[in-house]
Amino acid sequence: MEILLENVATYAVVFIVVVVVLALYIKKLKRNTKETKAKIEESIQFGLHEPVSLHPVVDHDLCFGCGSCVAACPEQDVLGLMNGQAHIIHASRCVGHGACFRACPVDAITLCIGTEKRGVELPHVTPEYESNIPGLYIAGELGGMGLIKNAVEQGKMAVNFLSNKISSSSSKAEYDVLIVGAGPAGIAASLTAEKRNMKYLTLEQDSLGGTVFNFPRAKIVMTAPMDLPLHGKVKLRETSKSALINLWRKVLAQHNITIHESEKVESIVRVKDYFFEVKTNKGIYTSKGIILAIGRRGTPRKLNIPGEQKEKVSYRLIEPELISNQSILIVGGGDSAIESALLLMKDNSITISYRSEGFSRLKPKNLELIQQAEKDRKVKILFNSNVKEILDDKVVLIVSGVENNVTIKNDLVYIFAGGLLPTDFLQKIGIQVTKKHGEAIMKPEN
Repeated sequence: MEILLENVATYAVVFIVVVVVLALYIKKLKRNTKETKAKIEESIQFGLHEPVSLHPVVDHDLCFGCGSCVAACPEQDVLGLMNGQAHIIHASRCVGHGACFRACPVDAITLCIGTEKRGVELPHVTPEYESNIPGLYIAGELGGMGLIKNAVEQGKMAVNFLSNKISSSSSKAEYDVLIVGAGPAGIAASLTAEKRNMKYLTLEQDSLGGTVFNFPRAKIVMTAPMDLPLHGKVKLRETSKSALINLWRKVLAQHNITIHESEKVESIVRVKDYFFEVKTNKGIYTSKGIILAIGRRGTPRKLNIPGEQKEKVSYRLIEPELISNQSILIVGGGDSAIESALLLMKDNSITISYRSEGFSRLKPKNLELIQQAEKDRKVKILFNSNVKEILDDKVVLIVSGVENNVTIKNDLVYIFAGGLLPTDFLQKIGIQVTKKHGEAIMKPEN
């Protein structure tokens, strides 16, 4: 009888513990659901729910709400738990780390590019990064991978795939591989080609670093740890542009790798199997294969307004610390525009012109800083405005709700209206470009 009572008591304790744990779990589930739902509503209100590039899509038939993806995301608040499953909160803040994809234990996440509403133009590539032209591979930002870590990984893989294909080629080309672009993907491709003892040449129309080189000098580059060929793990969570480029220069110098800077590729012609002829502004080369690692935004999008050709107009900010006592207009509402305004506002008079009624796709920190700057009257923001004309000492704007045009004193104009995909160049080569409306870029194998 005593044993029976002891067993009953034990079962009762276990039952109570289970009930308490279950109650706590349900309470936490409800709290997470409430918080995530509120964040999603706020995200929709501020236009942050629509993705602008690579982003996760959750299969709710598989997801059981473990929260691994939420914990793995370095950007915070891209994903959240609601009703016991992962949901997208601020899709526009996703920069394509892929950490959520790798963290999911049940393969419930796919990384996609574009949406039904917002298509994204990308060159057609195979899972091995080969374009529709055999022997020509695309890596990095042009292929949809703008994040440094992912671009580095693609640069490595593209060279490895190409190397395996041309190993038995009888082509008499001068080089095994010609790498176009010296950004993160191009640098990784160069280091990989060196590691594999390939004969290669790397061309860069601008300077080492590609898109990264054109960041404002003081900008902080957010990056996850990356595995750099011939160097090893690089763990840089926050670093300046100059520090990152200096690291690349050091690694390249250690292995006697020279990048042909200021050499622009004008044409790429496939003569026959594994034989390309590449013409630049400095010469003609032949190669068995090509790694195209150029940026998506080589050509800035222009406003096409009177005065835009003036010398005081620029589409990128290189040395903000050298600019002072100027009346500056910054056109645009993206992170590049806002970061430039924050860098310039200390010693200059800053006005921001943005065509929309509010900032909708800024990184949380940038939004917080620019709102505080406006509150402190360090910048003036004109929403629902468009530049009508740029004059020598002033700028004329059309502002919604204002009867007459607004004219402001002006010394410099910086335009951050995005960039154009180098479609003409790609079409001239023969590369197929398609618009992606939510297609998978990285998906579970099974």
